[in-house]
Amino acid sequence: MQSMYDEEDQYLPLRETVYKRLRKRILTGELKPGERLMEIHLANEMDVSRTPIREAIRKLELEGLVRIIPRSGAQVASISEKELRDVLELRRGLEAFSSKLACTRITDEQKEALRKAERNFARVAGSETPAEIAAADVDFHEIIFQATGNKRLIDIMHQLADQVYRYRYEYIKDDTNYGTLVEEHHALTEAILNGDEEEAARISGIHIDRQEQGILAQLRK
Repeated sequence: MQSMYDEEDQYLPLRETVYKRLRKRILTGELKPGERLMEIHLANEMDVSRTPIREAIRKLELEGLVRIIPRSGAQVASISEKELRDVLELRRGLEAFSSKLACTRITDEQKEALRKAERNFARVAGSETPAEIAAADVDFHEIIFQATGNKRLIDIMHQLADQVYRYRYEYIKDDTNYGTLVEEHHALTEAILNGDEEEAARISGIHIDRQEQGILAQLRK
């Protein structure tokens, strides 16, 4: 039986560890959309009682990652085209706004961090696992959010993080997108470092639009 504990989880309450594990498996597609979540099976697999499994499922339902179907039980929520468009529409506007603000507010230290994150993404793209590539993508965009200096905006982006990650991961699983992602990150970095607000916003919009098109194509297969 696979151990349910990672080193970083060893100090968390059991219910939080179980929740984190199930959430990660959903976000990365290990537990696929529509797949039933059987409490007994999951409890045996993780070597825990059914109580923390039940608590985790309820929490994931509140986040929209799990659906409870009457007389059927819990299952991983599907990715619908409407949900995808709604989330990415919001992300598109916030990313463009963040990029514009970053152009005039980014510090010298953040500029260096952004360049480093851009290069790191280019390095891992195509040579690491989708999870590692997605993590490098998250790091890149997080620097831009922090560069806005707007705590409310940063908090909103973090609240969207789970849904965005699920779509980001679907897009990144297709290795034909890596070259485009590297080019877009480079162009966005240059626009921000040059203080070109309109160009930064434009590239951010293109970046999200291409992800939406790519994910929609996968959903329709």
